[in-house]
Amino acid sequence: MIPYIIRRLLLASIVIIGVSIFTFLLTRVVPSEPAARWVGPHATTTQIAAARIELGLDKPIYIQYLTYITNFLRGNWGLSIRTHQPVLHDLFLYFPASLELVIFGMLVAFIIGIPLGIVSAARDGTAIDHFSRILSIAGVALPSFWLGLILQLVFFKELKILPLSGRLGMMTDLLYPVKHITGMYLFDAIVTGNFTAWVSALSHIILPGVTLAAYPLGLAVRMTRATMLEILKEDYIRTSRAYGLPEIKILTVYAMRNAIGPVMTVGALTLAYSLVSTFLIEAVFDWPGLGYYASKAIMTVDYPAIMGVTLLISFTYVLLNLLVDLAQAFLDPRIRVS
Repeated sequence: MIPYIIRRLLLASIVIIGVSIFTFLLTRVVPSEPAARWVGPHATTTQIAAARIELGLDKPIYIQYLTYITNFLRGNWGLSIRTHQPVLHDLFLYFPASLELVIFGMLVAFIIGIPLGIVSAARDGTAIDHFSRILSIAGVALPSFWLGLILQLVFFKELKILPLSGRLGMMTDLLYPVKHITGMYLFDAIVTGNFTAWVSALSHIILPGVTLAAYPLGLAVRMTRATMLEILKEDYIRTSRAYGLPEIKILTVYAMRNAIGPVMTVGALTLAYSLVSTFLIEAVFDWPGLGYYASKAIMTVDYPAIMGVTLLISFTYVLLNLLVDLAQAFLDPRIRVS
C-alpha cells in the first residue's frame, strides 16, 4: 500500500506543478498593467515603475515564478491587486459560501441519484427506468444558468414560495445575523442556535442547490444504473436469488457493494468539478462565493487572485481524486499493483 500511495502522491504533485506553471504563464501574457491597477487610476509614471519593483514584475519570468512558488509554500499566496488584501484571506472569505452550496447540491444529487439508479437497474425496461434515464439525460444536458432562471421564474415569480437570490433575507440579516464560525451559514446557524437564520439560509440555498445538483444527479443515476446492470448479471447474484435472499438485501448489500467503486470515483470528480460550475450559478443567484471573487479577478486581471483560485480548485480536484484512489486501493488490493 505504501508504494502505491507514494506513486499517487508523486503524480498529484506533478499535476499541481503543471497547473501552476501554465496558469502563471497565462496570466503574464494577457495584455494588462497590474502595477497601474495596484497604485490606482491617477498614478504617475514614477509610481507605476515603483509598483512594478514592489510587485516583482521587473524580474525575469522564471524568477517571478520561483518567488511565487516559494512564497506559496510558506502560506503567502500574494496580495490581490483589486482588494489589496492577502489572497489567502480573500479565499477564506469567499470559499465557504461556494463549499456550502456544493455540499448541499451533492447531497441532494447522491441521496436521490444513487437510489434512483439502483431502482432503475432493478426495474430495467419499466416506466421508472425510462423516467430515470430521461431525468439523468436532462440533468446533464440542460445548461445550469438556464435551469436556474427557470426555477426562479417558477418558484419565486409564480409560486412565491422560495427567495430569488442571496444567502439570507434582508430582515433576517439585520435582526438575526449569523455568527461567523466556518462561513457556512447552515452549519454556523444551527451550532449557535440561530434557527431563524437557519430557516432563511435553507430557503435561500434550495434553488441554487437544486440547480447545481442537476448535473451530478444525472451522472449518479447513469453511473449507478450502468454498473448495477453489469453486477446483477453475475453468477453470485443469481445464486443469492436462488437461495431466496430478500431482493432488497441483494441490491443494497451484495450488488451495491461491488458497484460503489465507479460511483465513488465519479462522485469525487464531480464534487471538484462543481466548484467550477458554481461560477455561473452564483452569478444567476447573486451568491457571494468563489465564483463571484474569480469573475471580479478575471475582469480586473488580478493575477494573484486568479492564481489562488486556480490552484485552490486544482488542489481540491487532485486531493479528492487521490482520496478516492486510496479508498479503492484499500477496498480492492488488486488496484495497488496496477
